[in-house]
Amino acid sequence: MSENEARDIHILLTNDDGITADGLRYLKEAVRHLGTVTIVAPERQRSGSSHALTLDNPLRIQKLDEDTMAVDGTPTDCVLLAMRGLLERRPDLLISGINHGPNLGDDITYSGTVAAAFEGTLLGLPSVAISVCSWKECRFEAAARFAAVIAEEVLKHGLPPGTLLNVNVPSLPPEDIRGVRITKLGKRIYRDAIVRKTDPRGKDYYWIGGEPPISRGGEDTDFEAIEEGVISVTPLHLDLTDYKSIDVIKSWNLKPGSRHE
Repeated sequence: MSENEARDIHILLTNDDGITADGLRYLKEAVRHLGTVTIVAPERQRSGSSHALTLDNPLRIQKLDEDTMAVDGTPTDCVLLAMRGLLERRPDLLISGINHGPNLGDDITYSGTVAAAFEGTLLGLPSVAISVCSWKECRFEAAARFAAVIAEEVLKHGLPPGTLLNVNVPSLPPEDIRGVRITKLGKRIYRDAIVRKTDPRGKDYYWIGGEPPISRGGEDTDFEAIEEGVISVTPLHLDLTDYKSIDVIKSWNLKPGSRHE
């Protein structure tokens, strides 16, 4: 990309780990040479917020510098506010991340990182979510390098309508990454447990906990790629319709109202 082309590019960054997260800092440094970078991200950790919008409280924005704003809302709030009110110029690309932890398989239904990219796609903006696959100590260097690569490719080629990219990178040194693979979603198996406690006033409260989830991969899945030290790139689509089931459901005896009236 030429210097003149970079001057005309505007990239919006967000995340669900909060404005001070290391992954967001690595991401900004990785893509800043591609154009103007603006950050609009939650003021605090909002992992697991999925595609939630804040509708029952006003949202407040803290401008940290000319290109960085913290929002007391969800990742989806951040993208919507940026696109509909905060930015004078429409971005050319949205990148959400770099997430502290994987977003593989069924994780995407909970992920605020992926939801931010979904929101960008809903608003017609080419969008990428990127995560490092470690529950503990994350190594961001390889993910940051690949973020720059995929950002440049998306800026060059665009994305099909309604499609976003979900990227997962092994938490390995860049030299140990064994390639890139286009994948499909695998299956995450959650082992949640509800822990009930009692507060000093005698009232019950609950923690959602349990053992770490396990995965069920398979050929060409995102889990398989990560297990083999390969970067996973999974195209996701906004249309969640199960087209194969339409004819099956049409065959049911469905009529308005109750059969027992």
